[in-house]
Amino acid sequence: MQLHLRTPIQQDYMAVFKAFDEHLFRKLSPPYPRLKLLRFDGSAPGDVVDVELQTGIKSFRWTSLITEREITGTEAYFIDQGQELPPPLRYWRHKHLITRNGSGAIIHDIITYSTGKKLLDLLLYPIMLAQFGMRKPIYQKVFRRTR
Repeated sequence: MQLHLRTPIQQDYMAVFKAFDEHLFRKLSPPYPRLKLLRFDGSAPGDVVDVELQTGIKSFRWTSLITEREITGTEAYFIDQGQELPPPLRYWRHKHLITRNGSGAIIHDIITYSTGKKLLDLLLYPIMLAQFGMRKPIYQKVFRRTR
C-alpha cells in the first residue's frame, strides 16, 4: 500500500532538506504512540534511526536504515527502509522527497508499507494518513518564510 502526502512550503528545497535532522524528527513525532529516540545517526546511506514506540501497555522497537540519498538541481531525497518493525507491519519504505516549487518547495512523504494482508493494509491506511497528515502543519510552521 502506498501513501503520498504533499506539503507546500515557502523555503528553498535545499534549506529544507538540510533541516531534516534529529531536532525536526523529534518535532514530527506523533502524540501517540509516544516515541523514545534510541539512536539517530542522520540521513545518509548507512545511517540508522532506532525508536521505541510506547503505547502505554507495551513497547515496540522500530529500526530503519537509510538506504539511499540523492541531491539534484531540483530535488533532494533520502529513503528510510524498515529493518525491525512493530506488528503488524512487515515492510516499510519512506521516501522523504523535497522538490523545488518556484521560490518554495514541496515536501513529499511517500510511504510504502505492508502487513502481508491486503485487508489489514487497507484498514491501516486511514491511520497512516492521520499520523503522517499531522506533519503538514508542523512542516508549515517550521519552514515559514524567514526574512
